[in-house]
Amino acid sequence: MDINGKVVLITGASAGIGEATARAAAEAGARLVLAARRRERLEVLAEQIGGDVLPVETDVRDPAQIRRLVEAALDRFGRVDVLVNNAGQGLHVPIEQITIEDLTAIVELNVYGALLAMQAVIPGMRAAGGGCIVNVSSGTTRMPKLRGVAGYAATKAALNMLSNAARTELADDGIVVSTIYPFVTATEFHQTLRAGSLTPGFEPDPPEKVAATILELIRSGEPEAVLLPEGMRG
Repeated sequence: MDINGKVVLITGASAGIGEATARAAAEAGARLVLAARRRERLEVLAEQIGGDVLPVETDVRDPAQIRRLVEAALDRFGRVDVLVNNAGQGLHVPIEQITIEDLTAIVELNVYGALLAMQAVIPGMRAAGGGCIVNVSSGTTRMPKLRGVAGYAATKAALNMLSNAARTELADDGIVVSTIYPFVTATEFHQTLRAGSLTPGFEPDPPEKVAATILELIRSGEPEAVLLPEGMRG
């Protein structure tokens, strides 16, 4: 898909990979719908980007807010061509320390939120004859020997399955679903974990690298992009 002129909805857009993707998509000529819980940061980002940008304060764990987000996009632009499911949170503790409360919270965000967003945009994309969805997974799902990330990686593994199934189920509608597996990325992600901590010990990728890869997935329609170094893939 040529991004120029397309309506791109990005969740988790107030920082990190989401912010970098918003800036890259705007430079490519996209019209943007930016969603995140931090309204002030969204508004600052929208002002910095300029052009045709709609910031919408949204908690993707809430089905009603997801519906309002997509309705706002349709009211403003008439369609959503691309969804980038980026909102998410980490949980980096050993298996024995995972609490059900923490796991439930990140399942709601990393899995339910992504599913709800897909469900909300699919009817419009189908009616328009096609669209693109990029789900932001995690390289931890390809690193089975990495300790302390099982809870988080489990939620992203669930997202992987949803993404792969959606690619098959929606292909006849012209809706292309792709998955990106970022490596450790230089964002505030590790400072905003649900619980625990992680000192990667790796040189992190800049978020701009992930954003550029997301745009390439939109353009190419390839099923996935894995940013882990070859030697670290399990």
